[in-house]
Amino acid sequence: MQRLPYEVKVKRAEQRVHEFYDEIVNTRDKRVHISVGGLDSITLLYFIRGLGYSEEDIPAIGATVLEHKSIRKIHKQLGVIPIYPDISKHRIIQEYGFPVISKAKARKISLLQNSDSEKQTFIHAIMTGDMGEQGKWQHSEKIKLPDKWIAKFGGNYQSHRPDICCKCANFKVSSECCKYMKEDPCDNWAREHNSFPYLGLMASEGGQREFALMKNGCNYYGKEVIRSAPFAPFMRQDILQLAIDLKVLIPDAYGEIKRKFDGTLYTTKAQRTGCDICGFGIHLEKRPHRFDRLREENPKAWKYWMHDVCMDSETGERYGWGRVLDYIGIGWNDVPGVQMEMSELYDLDGGAYEDTGSL
Repeated sequence: MQRLPYEVKVKRAEQRVHEFYDEIVNTRDKRVHISVGGLDSITLLYFIRGLGYSEEDIPAIGATVLEHKSIRKIHKQLGVIPIYPDISKHRIIQEYGFPVISKAKARKISLLQNSDSEKQTFIHAIMTGDMGEQGKWQHSEKIKLPDKWIAKFGGNYQSHRPDICCKCANFKVSSECCKYMKEDPCDNWAREHNSFPYLGLMASEGGQREFALMKNGCNYYGKEVIRSAPFAPFMRQDILQLAIDLKVLIPDAYGEIKRKFDGTLYTTKAQRTGCDICGFGIHLEKRPHRFDRLREENPKAWKYWMHDVCMDSETGERYGWGRVLDYIGIGWNDVPGVQMEMSELYDLDGGAYEDTGSL
């Protein structure tokens, strides 16, 4: 389906939207909504509105507070209902750890950081790829963590990989940020309103999304999960072309949609956005990366997240994303910008969270 012509994909997406609405609303007598975040799901909102569905038919919701300020502005213009988490971003980092590399890899690293994990068979599979008796003695490179990350985070289980000198990081890694900040609050809203979501997911984004969409298709009606992803077969070029065709308001975080000499569409700033303290995929970005842009847009917020969000329980030292990026080999502290003393950061509980719009 990913190889289908653009026009065919759009027509199929229209059919998936109508089919999901008919099944949930007309057949099951439930409700539907659009889950809105960045450019892809904003485009989905335009797309569904263009099919004649009003805010009363299909409301739009989103964890707006987590998004870039330019995305929050668009959400307000489009009437997206804001959903608020029960826990703040800095508390997530402090209590659970830093979301870095990818959600799947962060989950594995968090297991490796627990020296007394009960999942020893899975730990061995993460370290070696060998799945043992439960896995019928097969080898899986998908389950195995790449050696470069085993060397950085596998120190507690050095005995599993004597061929690699494994270290332990002096910070926690977690994959739980999205769950507490976005997924749980939106799921709670959906349950309260007896509603099921349209999502702007595409298999071409890779990772867990690709696996789930390839396995379950665009419209999925499971026992625990019911959702529609009309853009599942879309490639990046398809979604950007659709945004142009629908005259979508592009948040400033993405810049503009431009076309290269070979016809390839791209956004002049961020290619993807998310929570401003999310580190998933940071190792794949060219500079200026997301934290460089945060430094330019909001130096006080940058100072807090990079240097001061956490306290080392052993040394009492304040630290943040700077320690994490140094450890995984990502540059961050050599971009010209406003320099401030730490004393200039005003107390978080005294209003910084609300005033900066990023904390």
